[in-house]
Amino acid sequence: MRQCSIAFPRNPTRPERIPRTFIDAKVVPSIYVVHRHANLKSAEVNSQPTSSVTLRPVGPADEAFLLNVYASTRADELALVPWTDEQRLAFVGMQFNAQQEHYQKTYPEADHDVILSAGRPVGRLYIARKEHEIRIIDITLLPQERNAGVGSYLIGELLDEAARAGKPLRVYVESFNPSLRLFERLGFYRTEEVGMHILMQWDPPRDERIQ
Repeated sequence: MRQCSIAFPRNPTRPERIPRTFIDAKVVPSIYVVHRHANLKSAEVNSQPTSSVTLRPVGPADEAFLLNVYASTRADELALVPWTDEQRLAFVGMQFNAQQEHYQKTYPEADHDVILSAGRPVGRLYIARKEHEIRIIDITLLPQERNAGVGSYLIGELLDEAARAGKPLRVYVESFNPSLRLFERLGFYRTEEVGMHILMQWDPPRDERIQ
């Protein structure tokens, strides 16, 4: 798997008194498939035909798109700091590279795919298929593509894969992330909490597990 890395200024000028959380590299998983104020009972009424949702491996030409996807996950935070556009761009670039390096080091065997809807790139999906589990490392859709059924469809496909393989499907979700409710609705349960990060797990039916 090719590591995605983009060159940005190393030392963007930072205004004083910026909270530490905005300076440290954010290398926790990104799970963004539901809007913050979405009503899950009606969030996916306008769902995409499942046949239009496909995946393809990440390639060199996808770097700018992947950066844009990542930037969408930090937009609310960056709106709170008095930085110039140049400073925000430099910060997001460094955070993006740090996250990619973390994924590469922690999950070197992972599959990195671009999510396509009717042939259009709409997000990213990173999956680690290990001996004893399938791990969702990152599933992020662009804001305008959320709540349309794409995320639920892809997670459903992974649930089917996990059931056939007889392996648990696991994912870390931040406690304040609206996607947490979606995973709970799909049958995931909490197995571990580390700070704001909750490890969610789905177990395959016993009669479908590989002996």
